[in-house]
Amino acid sequence: MAKIMIVDDDPEISNLLQITMESLGHTIKICDNGREVMDSLKEFKPDLMILDVMLPGVDGYSIATSISQDESLSKIPIIVLSALEPSRSLFVKFNQVVAFLTKPFNTDDLFEAVKNALEKKDL
Repeated sequence: MAKIMIVDDDPEISNLLQITMESLGHTIKICDNGREVMDSLKEFKPDLMILDVMLPGVDGYSIATSISQDESLSKIPIIVLSALEPSRSLFVKFNQVVAFLTKPFNTDDLFEAVKNALEKKDL
């Protein structure tokens, strides 16, 4: 299965995502702040990232910008999670953002987004 990096500072959401994704057979790495993401990305080499927008240190938009500008990371699909629906428009410009889910999210929507993102990556 896939390697998925979860970037969220809310332990309840991270745990829910981890349990949900591991139940599907995926390997999970959690980052709970924006500062450690770039190093962890290069080390873990995920097939998919689930990214929160509001993070301590470095926010999700800045992380998406850094990833899009790094040749070795720019192909990683990103699913954005946010309680802030208006922030959706900020992420439209990133090719690798494959879905935007508003918190609280529906797990069926998340499953669908993950499945679609991983299928696109395999193309």
